Amino acid sequence: MSYVIPKETCSGKVLSPDFGKGSKAVKIGGENALPFHSFDGAIPNKPVIAYEIQDIFPDDWPDTVKNQFSSVSDNAVKWAEYCQNELKAQAIALRLSGTHPDRGDRSPQDAAKTVKDVLAAIEVPLIILGSNHMEKDAAVLVAASEAASGYNCIIGKAQEGNYKTIVAAALAHNHKLIAMSELDINLAKQLNILITQMGFDKERLLTDPMCSALGYGIEYTYSVMERIRLAALMQNDATMQPPILGDVGMYVWKVKETVATEAEMSEWGAVAERGITWEAVTATSMLIAGANLLIMRHPKAVETVNKVVEELV
Repeated sequence: MSYVIPKETCSGKVLSPDFGKGSKAVKIGGENALPFHSFDGAIPNKPVIAYEIQDIFPDDWPDTVKNQFSSVSDNAVKWAEYCQNELKAQAIALRLSGTHPDRGDRSPQDAAKTVKDVLAAIEVPLIILGSNHMEKDAAVLVAASEAASGYNCIIGKAQEGNYKTIVAAALAHNHKLIAMSELDINLAKQLNILITQMGFDKERLLTDPMCSALGYGIEYTYSVMERIRLAALMQNDATMQPPILGDVGMYVWKVKETVATEAEMSEWGAVAERGITWEAVTATSMLIAGANLLIMRHPKAVETVNKVVEELV
């Protein structure tokens, strides 16, 4: 009697939104098996990595990653073109950091112009992110959504305190939407329900349960993402079936292990190698937990994670 490899069959399926236009559009999600378990089911789309750029010079980034973009990071358009043409980015995430009241307080109109200029310069899909100032993002992302109308972007992040305005903007201009909650599966589920109750199609939604860096709560992040993915697949919970976003770079490149100099912590080794490894390990952990879309910063970390993905699929 021949041996039959047992299969773990899931009753649910992750939703599969696309973003971008034409031949450069990408799809994420769509799997009916646990991450990289292609022996159990179908995994039609690889995870996608987007390079993060900002609308202002990233003076809060450590030199290890800031120096990678020193010739282009004074201008969002040049930065986006560099990521597309030189780094062969699958997608670009434009963070409108300069709109934060403490970092320039740029107006929604300024943000809209930056979005238009970047979209005119690139062909790859664009993710448009606010500054994570809840009140300001509500105004900024409305203007940004309008500026990007017709480009099928991902807009975010909608949170419990501002989601109504941002959802309405994404609806009006036919964008995908990121729903962000704070490391709690129940909060993530509740926000997804609230957004879909406004008439927003769950197939256009992405869940961001928040991220954390290696050594700074990654176990909790991993657990929440894993529970979301298990609920989607094993329990066929429709509210948990949107793809998962891992906003890795912004959390990794501020922790002590990526910024402490060799003079300060000589036993930790070369700061450059340490930071790249920290981002790559964090990102890979998020993929194994169930993330479908990552936002990252350092090109070498992105290269490493892409190699891991190729080996696992």
